[in-house]
Amino acid sequence: MIKRIVNVLVLLPIAIVLIVLSVANRQAVTLALNPFRPEDSVLSVTAPFFVYLFLAVIFGLVVGSLATWFAQGKHRKRARIEAVEAMKWHSEAEKHRTRAEVIASQAVLPAK
Repeated sequence: MIKRIVNVLVLLPIAIVLIVLSVANRQAVTLALNPFRPEDSVLSVTAPFFVYLFLAVIFGLVVGSLATWFAQGKHRKRARIEAVEAMKWHSEAEKHRTRAEVIASQAVLPAK
């Protein structure tokens, strides 16, 4: 319930801002990818300005996510190594527990 309320409190203002940006930036803008001949229609794209804004935000999110993922690679590697080591120690403990049970079952109790 609290998670849903927090999502509404965060996502609703973001949605409002995105809608306002979309309505305010409806003008068609030409993005020319040829710096020497901007009038060249082969390397130019015409779209509403908010499309470019959204694409820039999406591109930033993807680049930021990739940078974070690569930066945290050493932590993921360490977690994998420690998980393998934990499994090794778990199997070692299980082997010793089995051996202790065998020894305990073979022990002869002294008669009183």
